[in-house]
Amino acid sequence: MKLKDCAASPAPDRYAMLTGDINAAEPVSVEAIGDRIRGLREAKGISFAELSNLTGFDVDLLKKIEKNEVQPQLGVLVKLSRAMDSAFSRLVSGVGDKLYSVTRKDARPIVSRSTSAKGKELYTYYSMAPEVRGRHMEALMVTLSENSDGDMSVHEGDEFIFVLEGAVTVKIDADIFELAPGDSVYYLSTTPHLVAAKKDRAVILAVVHE
Repeated sequence: MKLKDCAASPAPDRYAMLTGDINAAEPVSVEAIGDRIRGLREAKGISFAELSNLTGFDVDLLKKIEKNEVQPQLGVLVKLSRAMDSAFSRLVSGVGDKLYSVTRKDARPIVSRSTSAKGKELYTYYSMAPEVRGRHMEALMVTLSENSDGDMSVHEGDEFIFVLEGAVTVKIDADIFELAPGDSVYYLSTTPHLVAAKKDRAVILAVVHE
């Protein structure tokens, strides 16, 4: 493996302006994404067994996701949305009804969590533009935790990540990068990848295109 360092430097004030008042200790309102998944699956008339065959996820995991016992990662949501012929954004933040969206830093949309299959919290995120209907990409503000399990994600789509706060470890296939505030990375999500805080927590802007 190759370790490629992007030189870290003190984060200027503009990053604080972008992140607003993101506080690790702030209470998080976790939206019931499992309810959306269950509603869509039942509306499509798809059984757990069929959804398992379409996605490769165990039936037990799918049931836990629908019961909100496991909060799915974004890659999992991409696979579920494709399997059920639905927009990824519908599962992440619902169906919008506007042509545009202006998001103020002091008026955040509802925050969601993502956890590993073992229940370990990996990151929290909120959508920057949930009101826009028919959107084909999802812009998210994400607070990352460390990921000692090192599970890689693979799914359809493209991803762009811009680091706002803290140090971020990005693993793409066999390459490992350490990103500092101001650094960014773009990759095809079909390549095995992992994004996590190098230590404690970090904040990124992530744009996911279906």
